[in-house]
Amino acid sequence: MLAALSTVERRGPLTLGRLASAEGIAPPSVTAAVARLEEAGLVARATLERDRRVSVVSITAAGSDLLWESRRAKEAYLARRLAAMPPADRAVLARAAQILEEMLEGDAR
Repeated sequence: MLAALSTVERRGPLTLGRLASAEGIAPPSVTAAVARLEEAGLVARATLERDRRVSVVSITAAGSDLLWESRRAKEAYLARRLAAMPPADRAVLARAAQILEEMLEGDAR
């Protein structure tokens, strides 16, 4: 459910069909997930004016807060694990991160 919530945050308001496609899950599964997210107050669902059969999902402030807290906890966990690594291993990871950044920027060798 956090993955679906994150997708809604990143891609803006989405139809259930587009959310299902983005998550690679069946429409009934996304409908159930959105229902749970909506019950928890993490997303809001609205219908399109031009087609009342289509629902659009957007993230709420509570949903954004939950994602922020989740990311912060993951970052803290990772920071603790990295701090416990030997310096040589951290250097290898730093170099790997640099290579990935260059690759993503189109500057790969």
